[in-house]
Amino acid sequence: MQQADVAAACVDHGRALAADELPVPSELVTAWTAALARRCAQPATELRPLLERLTGRLRRAATAEILDPAEVTEAGRELVRARITDPACLEVSMTVVGAHLERAAGTGDRVRRTAAVQASFVRGFTEALRLQVLADQEQVTRAALDARQVAERARWASETRFSAMFDSAAVGIVIFDPHGRSIEANDAAAAMLGYSREQLTGMSVGDFVSVQQAPELWAERPRLLDGSLDRLRVVRPVRRADDAEIWIDAVVTPLREDDGATDHLVAVLSDVTEQRELQRRLEHQASHDPLTGLPNRSLFFGRLAAAIAESRPDGTRPGICYLDLDGFKVVNDTLGHQAGDRLLEVLATRLRAALEPEGHLVARMGGDEFVVLVPRTADRADLEEVAGRALGTVRRPVRIDGRDIVISASVGVVRHDGELGADELLQAADTTLYSAKRAGRGRYLHYDRERHRSDVRRFELSSQMPEALRRDDFVVVYQPLVRLADEQTVGVEALVRWQRPDGELLGPDRFIPLAEETGLVVPLGRRVLAEACRQGRTWADAHPERPLLVSVNVAARQIVESDLVSDVAATLDRYDWPAERLQIELTESDLMGSPGGPPATLRELERMGVRIAIDDFGTGYSNLAYLRHLPVHVLKLAGHFVAGSAERDDVILRTLISLASALDLEVTAEAVETREQALRLREYGCANAQGWYYAPAVVPERIPDLLRDPFLRDGG
Repeated sequence: MQQADVAAACVDHGRALAADELPVPSELVTAWTAALARRCAQPATELRPLLERLTGRLRRAATAEILDPAEVTEAGRELVRARITDPACLEVSMTVVGAHLERAAGTGDRVRRTAAVQASFVRGFTEALRLQVLADQEQVTRAALDARQVAERARWASETRFSAMFDSAAVGIVIFDPHGRSIEANDAAAAMLGYSREQLTGMSVGDFVSVQQAPELWAERPRLLDGSLDRLRVVRPVRRADDAEIWIDAVVTPLREDDGATDHLVAVLSDVTEQRELQRRLEHQASHDPLTGLPNRSLFFGRLAAAIAESRPDGTRPGICYLDLDGFKVVNDTLGHQAGDRLLEVLATRLRAALEPEGHLVARMGGDEFVVLVPRTADRADLEEVAGRALGTVRRPVRIDGRDIVISASVGVVRHDGELGADELLQAADTTLYSAKRAGRGRYLHYDRERHRSDVRRFELSSQMPEALRRDDFVVVYQPLVRLADEQTVGVEALVRWQRPDGELLGPDRFIPLAEETGLVVPLGRRVLAEACRQGRTWADAHPERPLLVSVNVAARQIVESDLVSDVAATLDRYDWPAERLQIELTESDLMGSPGGPPATLRELERMGVRIAIDDFGTGYSNLAYLRHLPVHVLKLAGHFVAGSAERDDVILRTLISLASALDLEVTAEAVETREQALRLREYGCANAQGWYYAPAVVPERIPDLLRDPFLRDGG
């Protein structure tokens, strides 16, 4: 319908549709609601109130005397304001509304009125839709302008912050182009590398790190550029402008555009020279002895393991010379630990100078122990030569504080046999070293597998002794002392045995030396003394007519490291054992080799009434003149004097017995095994004897039998 026709319809008087000629409003609302609900997202429950209101507007416009287009136009606008803007919704609305109005349009005037209503509705709808589109466009434009302003402000702030961070950063920052040429560098990077910022600009990575120096950097650069690698870290030395070398820790990352392309690389640089130097010093301290500067045990083990792994098929193998200074404790005790430390420093320097030029490694294992690793040896002779030079080096005098200190060393020598590991090889050298010390010191000794096993066994026994002592695994047996004049048992010697849990019975020769080395001989000796006196009291109570002498062996350490006099007094008192019935045996070597303490202790025991015997006389100093000054009552002759059959041996035996008698010493012969020996000893004036000719050491329950007959040879 044209605009003129609409206007004509608007001024048409008296020709409007009668209200009763129009369809029922509810029918229009229902049909309209159903049609729109199928085409827009709004539910029918929300559409119906709106369409009821619009139907009322259209009804009033259609039945008014004069058509008011504004009423209908507002209805079209209201449909748009309800966000029903799809043209299909307008089309279906006009179809439904037109169909209902058409039923009352019987004349031309009414047809024009119906068309005018529809046209006004469409006009309102389209005008409202146009205004809304314009408003939306304006809002989008305003939002875009606001977003651009925010982005510009953010970019400006970001660039400002980056610039401030770039210039003031404590780490060096260099920006490179994809070809590795510097575009910009900050002050920290310039100061680190010794150039100005202007000089750095335009320099290439290759000016500091060549392809040969850091191939990994150049190999990974394409991956940084194509996005397959997010970052690359390189730690290596570079040359400053003044040609000084520093260590740089560089982290290189790509700068990517929005499309993912990489147009720059950023390197963050840190000077780690001091950290590297500190790390180097710490590593050196961890692997070297702080006093001598020699490699320590940890580094030595690593080198030894490597040398073993590199053993050659031709039989070339590594070897060890384990060296320990002889008597070093005396230097510390007499001259002080400072002098001892200086001695170790000098010897370490000498050993290194003498042996390292030939490819040998000298290490300090701790204390006064050094070890030499000979990486390749063809045979034992190679190690003997090294051990000999090491001993000669140590023997040379060392002048400290105006004194010439001369010291020796013992060396354990072991060559790898193709089977031992590093730990086992060093253990073998260590045990061989102490075998060399026991053999006389100042020498080297080769590893012997059987001797090593024996030494290991000794160590195992030594470590098991404390627990055995706690469990009371040590038993005391007794060997009779027989008076030669009438061959009657007059006493017993208490002898200790170790009854092991596995049933093995160990003699004193197997464990007493170990007990003396470890100091366990003190509590062990105290226990034997107490058991012997307790058993003596048991025998005395059972056979008061035959009082026995109980003889107990005492080690020098019991005198030096404990109050033997108090121990003896307390034991005698506890078991009510007469002092004159107790005999203390001390070896000749212990007596002569421990000045000061033993003579004073022996005099105290003599004053108590205890008898003193020198055991194994003839195996040590054999100084009868010295015995004149000691409170000794009995001299026990070592078995080899008794066993000698040559005329010269017989003369010595007779002379010793005669001299002992002249000194008013009673003589007891040990290890008497034949009747001929017993008769000869009695003839020479020997008072007592003990040995297998009479009886071995027996359990305490057999002693009453020996009181009746000393000839008990079945072992009881």
